[in-house]
Amino acid sequence: MILYYKCPSCGSDMTFDPKSGELICDSCGRIENIESYPEELKQAEFSPEETKEYQCENCGAVLITTADTVATHCSFCGAGVVIGDRVSGHLAPKRVIPFTITKEEAIQAFKKWCRKGLLTPKGFMTADRIQSITGMYIPFWLFDLNSKVQVSAICTRESTYEEGDYICTETEFYEAFRDINLNYVKIPADASEKMDDELMDRLEPFSYDQLKEFKTPYLVGYLAEKYNYTDEELLPRVKGKINEYIEAYISSTFRGYHSVDYRQKQIETNNVKSFYVLLPVWMVNYDYNNKVYTFAMNGETGKVVGFPPLSKGKMAAWFGGIAAGTLLAFKCVALLMGGGFL
Repeated sequence: MILYYKCPSCGSDMTFDPKSGELICDSCGRIENIESYPEELKQAEFSPEETKEYQCENCGAVLITTADTVATHCSFCGAGVVIGDRVSGHLAPKRVIPFTITKEEAIQAFKKWCRKGLLTPKGFMTADRIQSITGMYIPFWLFDLNSKVQVSAICTRESTYEEGDYICTETEFYEAFRDINLNYVKIPADASEKMDDELMDRLEPFSYDQLKEFKTPYLVGYLAEKYNYTDEELLPRVKGKINEYIEAYISSTFRGYHSVDYRQKQIETNNVKSFYVLLPVWMVNYDYNNKVYTFAMNGETGKVVGFPPLSKGKMAAWFGGIAAGTLLAFKCVALLMGGGFL
């Protein structure tokens, strides 16, 4: 079924407003609190065999969606709709972080970010070629993990002292053992096969204290997709994300030794809890020099990530400056030491 949120005053479509966090009617200005909004939704029935085709109840146009689409717009009348069967049962998100940045704010923030590019071409920084900007709720799984770590190692401490005409080094050997219990809370992993994992990882962090109980009105006026990967399928990737933190913590427990020779290291990481959430992302397509570049913006914090073009001239000047600075430093040191140059 397709869900519409109608204004109780004038009957027009309501949309989610990032600034107020409420549903708002653009026609009469009425504002409705999402937490208390009555679930009086207009629904369009569909055939179970044709789950990719729906009919807009506003204008009668046919909506063609992919099997993953959760929320979209009618291409003819612009109404924001939510496909109810794709956010129910096991497909229902547990939590959502609503958009806090409007489309206009996202455009201005992106332009400001472009101007900060130290190595991007001048034309890229000054041009205004935003091809499209789309607000999307991206499916993520959040994981609470527990790692049990056991490590054994041979460690050394060295001390140096003088004995007569000799400088002696004394090395003490220690057999060390560590039994560590680590807990990680809300480790994110995007669950959409269409999104670039590296791009989504770089959008972190989101403020998870802003997670709200999922309600479909948050999606109205935006695009959204359901997850393609289950939490079980993403668990190996999430374990990989925390490996460097586990290794860093293990190393921190051996501070004070001059050397550490690990003899045994056992790490067992288990999923304590995982839950499905939707997180806000502005996707920006930018046309430069006949090529489209895709960027993503955290819809809560405004952080922009992506891979802009690089100016060969600026790169040459940058690395040339580094090389010149290194050479100058070398000359200063040599002159202080009484050295000379050919």
